[in-house]
Amino acid sequence: MSFSISLTAEEKLLAESYAKLQSLSLGEAFKKALFERIEDEYDIAIANEAYREYVDGGRKSRPISELWRELDL
Repeated sequence: MSFSISLTAEEKLLAESYAKLQSLSLGEAFKKALFERIEDEYDIAIANEAYREYVDGGRKSRPISELWRELDL
């Protein structure tokens, strides 16, 4: 599958510079950026779901300093 996008001259220069720094073709750079963004969004969604389950389960967090004090006893 292929697709095209329209970029301003400034956007194109930025994208080409990024691709060059990463030693990638322009297409590979866009593909890499897209899938990294998808992975980041997925990670955030999973973290939010885990936190909701944590809170809904009646758990509460405490400052780490309290845990350190307990270890010193």
